[in-house]
Amino acid sequence: MSRSGVLATALIGGIVSLWGGAGHAGCDGSTDPCEISSGEYHISLPENPQQQPVPVVVFLHGYGGSGAGTMKNTRMVEALKSRGYAVIAPNATLRRNGNRSWVFDPGWEGRDEPAFLREVMADASDRFGVSQQDTILAGFSAGAFMVNYLACAHPDDFAAYAPVAGGFWRPQPESCAGPVRLFHAHGWGDKTVPLEGRYLGDKQFQQGDIYAGLELWRQTNGCDTHAPNKTWQDQNNLRRRWDCGEGADIEFMLFPGGHTVPKGWSDVMLDWFEAGM
Repeated sequence: MSRSGVLATALIGGIVSLWGGAGHAGCDGSTDPCEISSGEYHISLPENPQQQPVPVVVFLHGYGGSGAGTMKNTRMVEALKSRGYAVIAPNATLRRNGNRSWVFDPGWEGRDEPAFLREVMADASDRFGVSQQDTILAGFSAGAFMVNYLACAHPDDFAAYAPVAGGFWRPQPESCAGPVRLFHAHGWGDKTVPLEGRYLGDKQFQQGDIYAGLELWRQTNGCDTHAPNKTWQDQNNLRRRWDCGEGADIEFMLFPGGHTVPKGWSDVMLDWFEAGM
């Protein structure tokens, strides 16, 4: 099976079924995306920003999705904007089969995604006055894999990282460049990216174990112990937290359900982010 075929099989869940409603995607009032030298992005700004420059959540879509599709998740986008955050939704590059996905594995050829996202942030700062310090890189499925790999290689590019339903592939990195603030959310019943990982493409590729990825992050953050500092249940969500020093905290939220962005994720994630600012 080709790489594109493997990705299609593994990550087609990146087109999230809960996306619905009309989204205000585009660039400065246009329905067309903002164009930069390395790609495109959509942006939606809060009506009444609570601080200047405006803090940002960059959300990376799943396999087969698009920035415009992300903006159609009005429940998520409006929840972020109501808290005073701009939402930026970049486009991944097109594959030969016509689907978009991120070049997250270091061994793959394609666009330099960290450089692209740096250009996105610089352009959005110049055009729209958004912050380049109060920034969260989030993503779903293939976008979440991209979040983990970028955080591992370039931990200082964003203030915090929030992957949903994605971790590392095998073999996962042996080490990461430095500590990060990480909020990982995953569905208990996720079959597209199971918690334990799975083989893909006649065992050509293997999704990694989410718990092994969290162990790598604890090592990277210099946590004194693998045991969490706090465990609790928030309604139906099971949560664990590791406080490993300034700028080195990890939170894991296991929610009931499958391969999706859970209801209420925006507020829960922002509560975590703001508590550590």
